[in-house]
Amino acid sequence: MGCAFHAPGAGADQDEDGDAGRTLQGEGLGRLSSQKVQPTKLELIRLRRSLVVARKIHKILDDKREVLIKKLSEYMEQASEEKRSLNMAVSKGYGFLYDAYMEMGAMKLEATARDTPVTAEVSVTVKRIVDVDVPSLRLDFREVPRPYGFGDTTYSLDRAYAHISSLLPEILRAAEIENVIFRLVSEIERTQRTINALEFIIIPQNESTIKFIASTLEEREREEFVRLKNVKRVLEKRRSAI
Repeated sequence: MGCAFHAPGAGADQDEDGDAGRTLQGEGLGRLSSQKVQPTKLELIRLRRSLVVARKIHKILDDKREVLIKKLSEYMEQASEEKRSLNMAVSKGYGFLYDAYMEMGAMKLEATARDTPVTAEVSVTVKRIVDVDVPSLRLDFREVPRPYGFGDTTYSLDRAYAHISSLLPEILRAAEIENVIFRLVSEIERTQRTINALEFIIIPQNESTIKFIASTLEEREREEFVRLKNVKRVLEKRRSAI
């Protein structure tokens, strides 16, 4: 039995950067190591705001990762059940096919298979699971006359044909679940990399730079205070001398 596939265009692919990644870029996070930071109050305000954004993004991504892991666990359980059920059904189908092989012979069975037209089409659309684009498969059967008569084949082949045809939706479902699992694993890994970058590089670097600027500004204020105090003392001495 043949199947034809219809897939969506490339425009359905997910934007890998995501909203969180664009926010990171927009706030200028993660680029401190390549820039000379100016120890000014304006820069301190900017960095503190960036730190708040980074922590919010870290929380959002951490929550997203937990949801992804939960979804992955659900699909892994479904995959295990589908695999167990499908293995038994496919083994049964192979048994029917083997009976047909023994009754008809290899050449006649292969010729019948070659002459069998496409009787089903697979349409592929895209659905989203926790911001992850995954393919959704749909099987459409169409009525076509069999390329052989009942006198040309055996009951075993008809039984194998009917059994394998009935398995196609289940096979398609198993393929869809497996693809979802791969997509979720990939998204979890990508999310974890961003979380690690925030947790171990960007946030600590921002905190360190904020501490440096705050310390520098405090030192400048102390120096300015001492300078003004000295100026005041000089002015008082001059007034006293007059």
